[in-house]
Amino acid sequence: MARFRFTHAAIDPAPLRRELADPACGGFAAFEGWVRDHNEGAAVRHLEYQAFEALAVKEGERILEEARTRFGVPRVLCVHRLGDLAIGEVAVWVGASAPHRHEAFLAARYVIDEVKHRLPIWKKEHYQNGDSGWVNCERCAAPDSAAHPHAHR
Repeated sequence: MARFRFTHAAIDPAPLRRELADPACGGFAAFEGWVRDHNEGAAVRHLEYQAFEALAVKEGERILEEARTRFGVPRVLCVHRLGDLAIGEVAVWVGASAPHRHEAFLAARYVIDEVKHRLPIWKKEHYQNGDSGWVNCERCAAPDSAAHPHAHR
């Protein structure tokens, strides 16, 4: 089973946590990204996610392997929703288990930051006023030389 994957179904964190269970690990950290009801002053009705799945899965696996080796976490996982999502639904879930909590926190943070920056996933917001728009698409057209604004230690 892939460590990075997409789903069109609701994300249930309980079985994902079980996938990361390891008796050698005493620390676990997770991040859940939820669909919120507003963005930049606009009331949001729902979201739509699309992705170039084959490329995103390949790069997603690369990100997870980077986190695993960089922070020494034996288990790391990311699941991202695609399709139409309602307010309050989980859009993305990241989890990491490690011998100690510090490494688990660092790995989970690294994964979500890199997924948001590197993967070909597009979010379309549908607003209460009937309009809709793709979010952060100007970044998609930015040259590769533009560094992303976060640092990882």
